[in-house]
Amino acid sequence: MDAAAVRWLASPEGWSALHELPPYDPAGELALQSALRGAGHSPEQAAALLLQSRLRSRARGKFGEFADGMLFTADGLEQATRLEVAAQHAQRYASASLATVHDLGCGIGSDAMALSVLGVTVAAVDADEVTAKVADTNLRPWPDSRARHGRAEQVDLPADPGRDRVGVWLDPARRIPGVADIGGRTRRVFRLAEISPSWDFVLDVAARVPATGVKLSPSFAHADIPDGAEAQWVSFDGDLVECVVWFGALAQSVGRSALLVSSGSAGPVRVDESMCGEVKPPLGSVSGLGRWLYEPDRAVSRAGLVGAVTALTGGAELGPGAGYVTAEKGVEVPFARRYVVTEAMPFNVKALRTWLRDRGITGVTIKKRGVQVEEDRLRRDLRITRKAGSGAQTTIVLTRVAGQQIVLVVDPS
Repeated sequence: MDAAAVRWLASPEGWSALHELPPYDPAGELALQSALRGAGHSPEQAAALLLQSRLRSRARGKFGEFADGMLFTADGLEQATRLEVAAQHAQRYASASLATVHDLGCGIGSDAMALSVLGVTVAAVDADEVTAKVADTNLRPWPDSRARHGRAEQVDLPADPGRDRVGVWLDPARRIPGVADIGGRTRRVFRLAEISPSWDFVLDVAARVPATGVKLSPSFAHADIPDGAEAQWVSFDGDLVECVVWFGALAQSVGRSALLVSSGSAGPVRVDESMCGEVKPPLGSVSGLGRWLYEPDRAVSRAGLVGAVTALTGGAELGPGAGYVTAEKGVEVPFARRYVVTEAMPFNVKALRTWLRDRGITGVTIKKRGVQVEEDRLRRDLRITRKAGSGAQTTIVLTRVAGQQIVLVVDPS
């Protein structure tokens, strides 16, 4: 899709044609394409309409009903912040009473939209012309917020951001231009040195405009957290989605934190270093296993805040960096899943296969940390063909205690 196609889609004719499309059906694409051509649309217009229909169908998982009023690119949709998480970003800026936010690297505009909903005016730029036009179209319900084609490094930032109540939001590109697969998606990068604009540029912006936030990969290293900033790892429904570094007035605490966002009615759950108790040594032997096993949310584990779980439960981590916590106390932890341990044994495929067979177990959920095992091969070796969900079933946890590979059989509680 090129800039001309976006201009046409955003026109009254294109917008009307887009909203007249039937619900997306992969099996009906050829017939719909023929119908669009028969209605007088050019090949380029028909292709643009079909692409948007396909992407809008996928986008409803991230944007719900808002997807029906947006335009998308394939890469832009994949990289866009989902609605519930973008709302959390926007709330920080609104709570800091900022009037304007420069969105540098706005993508298709999901964060800019969330900011605009809260009354913050957004001046957005994106280095890709098509993406910038898509974002500007998505911002049409908020006339004061605009997106334009441009590079983050070329934006003139205010000399006195505090007086002008100005903040900055950056979402550096973490992909290398060029087609990487049959779907046209570009290759991701994970090293901080490869983002664009550069990390040095981000730090320079934060020095000039203290109210700055930057969205990064969840692989962001603890050692790279700038002095005085907050690095927050965010999960959505248990999936780790990002790390955001917050500077100045946007930082709610200094150091590491985790935020658990849910698609349900429950509000977000925040965990930070102040919630971690005294560091306890990991389990010294299998004999120290407690009745309960806690699995911290991935954002909590990645932020290095498993100590918040041990503080609440009085337990200990199974092993250095294992993530799982064992305890004798059974308590509700809003940022960890709790299991009852029903069996513990050394990890031996033959012995585990016999144990499962003797109990008639045909469905297994496999969890693993600290053990290099390929799940599909393990299922074949165990002669288990189904995941948990039908027939007799159980959950097994493969991990390490005191250097020994073990299997824990657990039940959710």
